[in-house]
Amino acid sequence: MLALALKLGLAPVHFWLPEVLQGLELTTGLILSTWQKLAPFALMIQTAPTINSSLLVAIGLLSTLVGGWGGLNQTQLRKILAYSSIAHLGWMVLILQFAPSLTLLSLSLYIIMTSSAFLTLKTNNALTINTLATSWTKSPTLAALAALVLLSLGGLPPLSGFMPKWLILQELTKQGLPLSATLAAMTALLSLYFYLRLCYALTLTIYPNTLTATA
Repeated sequence: MLALALKLGLAPVHFWLPEVLQGLELTTGLILSTWQKLAPFALMIQTAPTINSSLLVAIGLLSTLVGGWGGLNQTQLRKILAYSSIAHLGWMVLILQFAPSLTLLSLSLYIIMTSSAFLTLKTNNALTINTLATSWTKSPTLAALAALVLLSLGGLPPLSGFMPKWLILQELTKQGLPLSATLAAMTALLSLYFYLRLCYALTLTIYPNTLTATA
């Protein structure tokens, strides 16, 4: 289980993922964040019935917490997306043993949303929060699309990223784990905060003019 968690970048063996993703270009980072997750996740789904459910819930909750907390003080977009990946995979592992179909739904939506985020950032040529502020002047349509994708990744209703979180919380409550559901929902607020910060930089600010006025 820990070996598969290391491959997926789940907490507490997640330390390699933000640093590696930060050193990659956006296209390669996209492959690392999506395609590379499929093989270990397939193995994890097959071995989940034999794993202690308390261990899976603990790893899932820890990953959602680390993913939300770690992204708060980041300015590099690739590191923010890395912590986002850790948080999303934590949600999937949290529900893995109780409802594998929900895990597959979450994984599918995560791949779609993450691919959209990486591709829009690549089109905008944005690597830090500061460079996001110039995106609006280059292409307002693309900037608005990027904002929607980021809010969807954060799980803000009524966007599609909210649906798997809602269904997972509902299933956890049915399984008699209201405390785990509450903790997961609280950690989701941390992730939502840094996505809202990105959207603020993307859409609601004017890039500062540093040129000195000439007489």
